[in-house]
Amino acid sequence: MAERAWVRLPSGRRLDLLAPTPLDWTDADLATGLARTFRWGGHSAWPEPLSVAQHSLAVLALRRARTRHRLTPAQELRELLHDADEGLINFDCISPLKPFLGPAFAELQARLLAVVAARYRLPPWTAEEKRAHKAADVAVAAAEAVHVVGWTAQEVRETLGIRAAVLEKDPLAVRYGERPWMPWAPDVAAQRFLDELTSLQARAERD
Repeated sequence: MAERAWVRLPSGRRLDLLAPTPLDWTDADLATGLARTFRWGGHSAWPEPLSVAQHSLAVLALRRARTRHRLTPAQELRELLHDADEGLINFDCISPLKPFLGPAFAELQARLLAVVAARYRLPPWTAEEKRAHKAADVAVAAAEAVHVVGWTAQEVRETLGIRAAVLEKDPLAVRYGERPWMPWAPDVAAQRFLDELTSLQARAERD
């Protein structure tokens, strides 16, 4: 019997994680998966853990705020979907553990990201775009560590090794009318991610 790793998705579709195709999930499946996948090992100083869906929206919002020239819809989609593989596998491994999972896990992640890129027609990163994305991603992570998980700014630098300045302003709070840095319930995170994904796809098709 061939190796396979099937998961049944909320829509009823099934996805073989070892041999994914771009048509194996719905947008709602992806939004739900990201909203039910938690950052920081699921640990949080709040009643709810922080979802990858909310993190992805925060990174997109920060990239928009920091970009002098407006991002194209395709570039914004790429920001929103930068962790999409985690919503399909339902696992967000904290970075220091990834080397211990070995090259096979890295290959699995790359395979999933490739089919995400194909489905949503994401442009490849340029070196400059990748640096800007990484800076936003790390800045959001530093803020999450302090405002969501409970690390101090000094611990973020010295223990976690994250050198980015800790943001005080939550890039999502004003837009959604929430308390700054408060993790959303999974159903809320899923709907907000899905709304953004749907809007960006419509804009990308008009471009």
